[in-house]
Amino acid sequence: MSDIQLEIDGKPVQAKEGMTLLEAAQGAGIAIPTLCHHEKLEPFGGCRLCIVEVEERGWTKLVVSCVFPVKENIVVRTRSEKIDRIRKTILELLMAHAPDSPVLIDLAKEYGADRNRFEKEASFCIHCGLCVRYCAEVKKKHAVGFVDRGIRKEISFIPEIAAKECDSCKECFPLCPTSYLQAAFVLTGSLSFPPPAPKPPSEE
Repeated sequence: MSDIQLEIDGKPVQAKEGMTLLEAAQGAGIAIPTLCHHEKLEPFGGCRLCIVEVEERGWTKLVVSCVFPVKENIVVRTRSEKIDRIRKTILELLMAHAPDSPVLIDLAKEYGADRNRFEKEASFCIHCGLCVRYCAEVKKKHAVGFVDRGIRKEISFIPEIAAKECDSCKECFPLCPTSYLQAAFVLTGSLSFPPPAPKPPSEE
């Protein structure tokens, strides 16, 4: 793959063709916040927190850095008044669902987000999709998935699969930026997992 030259936050950066802006920035030691990105997973672009400004041939646009490919000679800004304002609003919306998430609280402090700006709808899930994608793409088990759509969308364990696979795995648990996943697993287990089959009586 050929090298691509670009500029990020005033710093010359060399990237490989096929890399995303997020990967190029991380490789250059430039931090961009993200909640739905994982190095083992396909780019998702769900949380929008990694939004940056890209200037190309005199035109400036906002892009999601985890899915936007590097291009020759573009200028990228990861922090600006506009970007910080957008990230602040995104965090405030997410904190209406997961107000006690340590990850969100730390980011809120950095961007001056008000956890009480929007009315609480404490579902505790921010739909980052890390658990669903990790289970499908890395573990190939499909034990957890999205159910419903729009404002009714939720993460749910698939009882018949989770009952067999999750107790010995739980690799997705540390990925969850809120406490929702662990709670959903406990709830699913207590309500839906089939009880263990009784052992046959020993023969005399």
